[in-house]
Amino acid sequence: MSYLDRREWLLTNGLGSFASGTVCDARTRTYHGWLIAALEPPGRRTLLLSHIDASLEVAGKVWAISTNFWDGGRKIDPLGYQLLRWFDTEPVPKWIWGAQEWQLTRRLVMPYGLVESGEDPTAEFQCCNRILIEYHYQGSEIATLRLRPLIADRDFHHQQLADDSLQFSQLVGHQQIYLQAIRDNQPGTPWQLRWSGGDYQPEGVWYWNYYYPEEKQRGLGDREDLYSPGYLTVIMHPGATVTLEARVGCLEVAPTQEATHSISTEVFEQAVQDEKERHNRLYERFLVAPNRLPEPPISPLPIPEKIWRQLLRAGDQFIAYRASIQGPTVIAGYPWFDDWGRDTLIALPGLALATKRFSLAKGLLKTFGRYCRDGLIPNTFPDGSTEPIYNSIDASLWWLETLGLYLEMTQDWDFLIQQYPVVRKIYKTYTAGTHYHIQVDATDGLLTWDAPNMAITWMDVVLDGNPITPRLGKVIEINALWYSALCWIAKWTEKMVIGSIKDRVRLLHHAQHYTQQAQKVKISLQKFWNPEQNYFYDVIEPDDHRDERIRPNAVLALSLYHCGFPEEQARQVLQVARDRLLTPYGLRSLDPNHPEYIGYYSGDRWHRDSAYHQGTVWSWLLGPFSRAWTRFYPKEPLPFDWQPLLNHLQEQACIGSISEIFDGDAPHLPQGTIAQAWSVAELIRYFAD
Repeated sequence: MSYLDRREWLLTNGLGSFASGTVCDARTRTYHGWLIAALEPPGRRTLLLSHIDASLEVAGKVWAISTNFWDGGRKIDPLGYQLLRWFDTEPVPKWIWGAQEWQLTRRLVMPYGLVESGEDPTAEFQCCNRILIEYHYQGSEIATLRLRPLIADRDFHHQQLADDSLQFSQLVGHQQIYLQAIRDNQPGTPWQLRWSGGDYQPEGVWYWNYYYPEEKQRGLGDREDLYSPGYLTVIMHPGATVTLEARVGCLEVAPTQEATHSISTEVFEQAVQDEKERHNRLYERFLVAPNRLPEPPISPLPIPEKIWRQLLRAGDQFIAYRASIQGPTVIAGYPWFDDWGRDTLIALPGLALATKRFSLAKGLLKTFGRYCRDGLIPNTFPDGSTEPIYNSIDASLWWLETLGLYLEMTQDWDFLIQQYPVVRKIYKTYTAGTHYHIQVDATDGLLTWDAPNMAITWMDVVLDGNPITPRLGKVIEINALWYSALCWIAKWTEKMVIGSIKDRVRLLHHAQHYTQQAQKVKISLQKFWNPEQNYFYDVIEPDDHRDERIRPNAVLALSLYHCGFPEEQARQVLQVARDRLLTPYGLRSLDPNHPEYIGYYSGDRWHRDSAYHQGTVWSWLLGPFSRAWTRFYPKEPLPFDWQPLLNHLQEQACIGSISEIFDGDAPHLPQGTIAQAWSVAELIRYFAD
């Protein structure tokens, strides 16, 4: 049981909505549920259908299929996991329970949620949040299947507790019920549950004190009450199937009428087929990309096709539609993260460029460029119409780096012309000064910032108003990004000189200036060299104090398209990183020999956030490490094996995805979000190269 309940599955629908749970079918997190709908994509994620408890009666004996934790984990009831015979995630999550005389199979599919509103290809899109559930029975005798839905109406971060202020209304129709919560006399989200056959009996009842052990370990609320509006009884002949659908939305027909689109096995199979075809298109796009020959490719994939398909599918799960900007975005991680600018831009080369989804890459770059304010690219798009949040020094620099990678792959110089005003805006404001006292130091050309009690680099944890890893001043990876940005801007401006007539002289002057500034920064980058440790200082603080802590940011600095460090230094840095930071699952965020190192990411929020960048392993950093190593040790193999991370993809945490972080100490257990965008993206990027 301890093994099964730590392996999880995930379904998404391209809107930010998702379904998730465990292999053993017990809910261990607040974030587990079958319909967690993004009501304002990808935000306002709301749990509506938690799960369906099932029991099967065969020859007078009742078999409970479900598994639930109760009473602080001291009780497990029913013990359905003991009947579990098989689980798989391909092409959709599938469970098989059984005894000697019977077998019950359940499958779940979450159809893609962004659908055209008409046949016209220019028509607007509509958002549809739904989940399909199928039960298939095999046995020697007729059986009775009883299904009891457990429901909620709450934000996906919080638990639901029964009290007098919360009620659920239901309207029973023909093979369907319409449900809506009412809290403090305010209506909740209307949704419906439909089925292909069976008799429904309304019987409203609360189930109290579900227990979520994963939340207990995180020091968070771990108890929930769920409501059941009734139960469905289905007579199952051998070989029979019953299909259900939970869908967000109001009444479509009168309660006594049959729904226009009935639920059936065919509907379920079509949904599965649609998902398979969508994923096949991702795979085929990669095979016929410009740098590859048409099918069949002459050289085999660097990894088995099954794993490559898993990676492409995992990457696609993070792509979502954001209604507030009417464009694409990237969910940073499931189950609890939103879409963040920095994470999106770091993940974009793997999720969109390596997979040849160039229109997606262009859309993401265009969106973030459109929202550039005072030279800053937003790090967060809040739900609704509220303004984006600009709390990152590096999002703008990652935007420039990723724009450069996009242009190198596509030669889309028209897009450069469109985005050049944004490029200039970032350059001007970073040079002259913008929020958080971000500006260029005129004496050495390096980028610096100074805003106490803030954390605007990627090591951004703040506890009780105090950054855990304060990095004020001149930061190693920020200035490496700044150098690369200046090189990109100089190159782009030279490119624009060729096609310009009126502004030719001005652009040529700008290009020369950018080149000179890049050279000045390259010389000043030597201030970061620490000859005593053969490594780069992590930060040169405003008082000129050097932070000697060995962190992976030095490796980031060596991995960018334009690198401003000499080969001899780079090779020494990589050797130190290999010996101090490298693990089979990523790079530690701090040298284990440092007194502030924390080897395990565990406990309540304070303990977890304290360890986040103080030793915790980040799997996405294997990508930058591999690029830097290949650049400076081109004739030597990588000093690590990707296989442990590929095994993790197939067997641990979220099956078919990559976790956010791992413990710094062996055995490096997976921690954090069960599926992280940049973790998956870097794996795709490496194997697609």
